[in-house]
Amino acid sequence: MKIGLASDHRGYRAKNFLKDSLYDYEVIDYGTDSEDSVDFPVYAKKLGTAIKRGEVDLGVAICGTGIGMSIALNKMKGVYCAKVSTVSEAMLCKSHNDANVIAVSEDLNEDLMLEIAHKFIETPFSNINKYIRRNDMIKEIEND
Repeated sequence: MKIGLASDHRGYRAKNFLKDSLYDYEVIDYGTDSEDSVDFPVYAKKLGTAIKRGEVDLGVAICGTGIGMSIALNKMKGVYCAKVSTVSEAMLCKSHNDANVIAVSEDLNEDLMLEIAHKFIETPFSNINKYIRRNDMIKEIEND
């Protein structure tokens, strides 16, 4: 499984931690490459484009709060990003909403961030009819 990572300058250290820790997966780093100030939408777009093109299966985006990355990623058709702060949210966004990206705050404890990433990656979509129906409704909104 291929996992894409992206961050702005505030998430740079956390991104590198995940890159070094997710050794069970092929990890592709979409930047940034330093702690120099950058605009997070640039890196959100790089990750989102990789998701859309099928270059990676799932993504993790990191910025100061995770909110900005989530907003930017959710502007892209076919990219479904959940801003998560807990392991439960990571599991539910995948099993119920079939999210293909999570956004997290760089302020999360490293152990928690790694557990969140693993649970997100490992949790399958539930394929329960009500979730399929709701996700299809989201896709209809996306096409309006």
